[in-house]
Amino acid sequence: MIRCVRLVMAACLTLTAMATARADEPLKAKIGVLRLSSSAPVFIAQDKGYFREAGLDIELKFFDAAQPIAAATTSGDVDFGVTAFTAGLYNLAGKGTLKVIGGMSREKAGYPLIGYFASNKAYEAGLRMPKDLAGKRIAVTQVGSSFHYSLGLLADKYGFKLSDVKIVPLQSLSNAAAALKGETVDAALLPVSTARKLMDDGGAKLLGWVGDETPWQLGAVFASPKTLANKALVTKLLGALERADREYHDVILASVKDGNAAINENTRPLLEIIAKYTNLPVEQVVGNCAFIDPDGKLDIKNVDNQIKWLQAQGFADKGYDAESIIAKDYVKPD
Repeated sequence: MIRCVRLVMAACLTLTAMATARADEPLKAKIGVLRLSSSAPVFIAQDKGYFREAGLDIELKFFDAAQPIAAATTSGDVDFGVTAFTAGLYNLAGKGTLKVIGGMSREKAGYPLIGYFASNKAYEAGLRMPKDLAGKRIAVTQVGSSFHYSLGLLADKYGFKLSDVKIVPLQSLSNAAAALKGETVDAALLPVSTARKLMDDGGAKLLGWVGDETPWQLGAVFASPKTLANKALVTKLLGALERADREYHDVILASVKDGNAAINENTRPLLEIIAKYTNLPVEQVVGNCAFIDPDGKLDIKNVDNQIKWLQAQGFADKGYDAESIIAKDYVKPD
């Protein structure tokens, strides 16, 4: 009898130890992301161990366009997505397969991120300013992408019709850059990190920055309902990202002057992390530090404007708005 009791007690102690060990194990998750400075806090949180300290084991999965990240999050190929808003992302969210849980990059004056670039041939022919893009062949990644929306805002600002522009969707940033260099298009909208080498090699001309022309909420953090069911995972991830958001804002963005971050003993460690994940030298990273709210806030009003614009253009389905695609338990409104 005594031996039996001892065996039961030993089994209980073993189960308790196993449960404790499991509780101490980090929660695993994959984040879909682009190799762009607009995701700098993700890289900082990963490289400086903020995810790990929050009890997470994070794997970064890299993509070459925004929309595939939304699709991968819906399918479960990744648990979280961090990228720009697109019509496709909104449509998935409108169907309930995605929820926005936080803000990320913004187009804001003084912080170069996405630019309008002209081919050398088009530039020589008189394409010198963003307002001159009417009637031109313009490369973007995809129809309904953030680049397409930026162009639509520009058309509204300068009073030309978006239908007057020949949109050339090339599915990836690398394809759009190649088309611009090869002069098969007149212009392209590209992140500065992609376009910098083109400019340095004399393969394209800068016309202006989206943030200077039409500021807007560009990127966000989002997840599927399945991921959202794990509240501990979501809370830990957003906490680590907010820690990185604040550091990125207070160290790097605070040093930006004339569109460039300073290189000093405070900024260099973070700039080197961004350089590592974007495959760029530090000297190029300083010129494309996207603005990100230090508290990870989301401009919900602007998101709603985006949805309405995309729906009016026929790029997004009708029947939903910003409020219906946001996880209100997590989003901090701006």
